[in-house]
Amino acid sequence: MQQRLLTRSSTIHPLILSGGSGKRLWPLSRQANPKQFLKVLGDHSLFQETCRRLPKGAFASPTVIANDSHRFLVAEQLRELGVTPKSIVLEPVGRNTAPAAVIGALLAAREDIDRLILLLPSDHSIADRKAFADAIAAGIPAAQQGAIVTFGIKPDRPHTGYGYIEVSAHDEEGVALPVNRFVEKPDAKRAREYLESGNFFWNAGIFLFSARTMLEAAERFAPGIMTACAEAIAQGTRDLDFLRLSEKHFEKVDSISLDYAIIEKASNIRCVPFEAGWSDLGSWTEVWETSARDAEGNASKGDVHFMKAHDSYAYSDGAAVSVLGLDNVVVVATRDAVLVTSKAEAQLVKDVVAKFEKLGREEVINHQRVHRPWGWYERLALGDRYQVKCIMVTPGATLSLQSHHHRSEHWVVVKGAIEVTKNEEVIILSENQSTFVPVGSRHRMRNPGKIPAFLIEVQSGSYLGEDDIVRYEDVYGRVSK
Repeated sequence: MQQRLLTRSSTIHPLILSGGSGKRLWPLSRQANPKQFLKVLGDHSLFQETCRRLPKGAFASPTVIANDSHRFLVAEQLRELGVTPKSIVLEPVGRNTAPAAVIGALLAAREDIDRLILLLPSDHSIADRKAFADAIAAGIPAAQQGAIVTFGIKPDRPHTGYGYIEVSAHDEEGVALPVNRFVEKPDAKRAREYLESGNFFWNAGIFLFSARTMLEAAERFAPGIMTACAEAIAQGTRDLDFLRLSEKHFEKVDSISLDYAIIEKASNIRCVPFEAGWSDLGSWTEVWETSARDAEGNASKGDVHFMKAHDSYAYSDGAAVSVLGLDNVVVVATRDAVLVTSKAEAQLVKDVVAKFEKLGREEVINHQRVHRPWGWYERLALGDRYQVKCIMVTPGATLSLQSHHHRSEHWVVVKGAIEVTKNEEVIILSENQSTFVPVGSRHRMRNPGKIPAFLIEVQSGSYLGEDDIVRYEDVYGRVSK
């Protein structure tokens, strides 16, 4: 029955929330490239895996709500999957999950107020796709009848890092059960009691509801959010493939979770319990728990070697990493930062990030390799009055027509070809050819070829910051004001 319902669920429209920062997975996760866009567990990012568990035919094209600064990451990762979104909605500032749910419902109601919406975080792991699909199918009847359906994960240990959902005593599996209450993260004693009772489930933050139900609930319990979100949409603008919410109006929206704003106040809440190998990957310890482990209990990704080590996790994005004689540790090595912690303290990585933020450290914002809509650049060296970068431009991509006030640039093509514009001059540079861009010169580059183009850029000048740029023309809508 559940599978039949799911195949009829073309009216289910996924609403994927992709605005988180994922500080607990630093140094791999950064502000400019947060957890949901990382390939932590396999060949696809967590955001991509979220899309992949929503097969075409069973679900409509997704609506994605993302931070404005991540818009091109979202678009590129969808393109890699061959997924055409219904819409990519850009938040000018983060405002938590309640406004996102209301935005999604308002947009859906423009076409069909009874449309079913599946709200999904984009940074979770779900191993068993069939169990997930069956759970969604089980929630459809209740959602069609006006309930807000949440999905509870059957706990396998007394976890103190998750919120819990209490349901009435139940015998039947795969049905939407009335919710008694929501409980905040418990201490160890209460977590054990919840596990033993059999009536408590982890709150996965996944919801199924109709646009009508969500808007009626928002009107009753969060009218201020409802009004501000409606204004942010009405005064928003279309920018390429994006819907950019009005910053003036969206800044007025309260930053509050859907649970606090609506779910814990409403009476029409149902829960479908399920087991699917779920994790919110809220720490490196949970990445270890979710990963495949060897006979010694170790898990890794990258060039990692364990000796006389047990129950540990290590990650490297390039350097050879050896873990010798240590148990229950986490080692994460990126090109510009290294984290070493016990698994027991891995939740406190966010405090390291907070300290680095106060110090103004670049390592919490960007990796050495920074992705752009046209490709990427990677810093190779930085010194007094000079900086060296490797730049990759994807085939057909064009950078903005720009100039700099404080630096000049030398470009050397090492692979492929680049079309260079300098003021009124246009030239083609191929491998081993170079050019000089003086301070103040209007310039741009374009890859006219069919393979990625690589070049080395040497910057020299009194100031080398990324904000020393004036854009005159840009195909990505980033013209300077």
